[in-house]
Amino acid sequence: MTQNDTDDLARSFKPVINDSAKILILGSMPGVKSLTEQQYYAHPQNAFWRILAALFQFDRDAPYAERLESLQAHGIALWDVLHSCKREGSLDSKIQRETQVANDFKSLFQKYPTIRYVFFNGGKAESYFQRHIAASLVEYSLNYQRLPSTSPAHATLSFAEKLEAWRVIQSFTS
Repeated sequence: MTQNDTDDLARSFKPVINDSAKILILGSMPGVKSLTEQQYYAHPQNAFWRILAALFQFDRDAPYAERLESLQAHGIALWDVLHSCKREGSLDSKIQRETQVANDFKSLFQKYPTIRYVFFNGGKAESYFQRHIAASLVEYSLNYQRLPSTSPAHATLSFAEKLEAWRVIQSFTS
């Protein structure tokens, strides 16, 4: 890629994680609204914060830093599979395959060995992880599970159905 090609790449955030993390929730790549706000799951129609607030009894409208603290208090970390990519808009289906660069998961799992459970926020996050990462992590004892996407683009399930599917996380938290 040339310098001009890299100027319009979408770049993910640093992981939200601490030493007590047991669970890692992975998205694919932040959408336009999230990138603009510099916050995970910032789109108001994304059900992520509504679901996690319901599961862990915190205010979904609390300041962003407080919501992150609430997740971390329950041993939950957040990150995205992709470090960078080219994409028009926010849809995962618009991510150009040849521009996908994965985050460094080997270093993450070496630094945070307490993580044992990886939950994918939707099928694209899982497929990008399988394509770019999974083979390099065979020596780690990790448990993987795909959950329904919290994205507003994933409208085949109701909020109640998504919430019920996401309840599985509760059994692995502190």
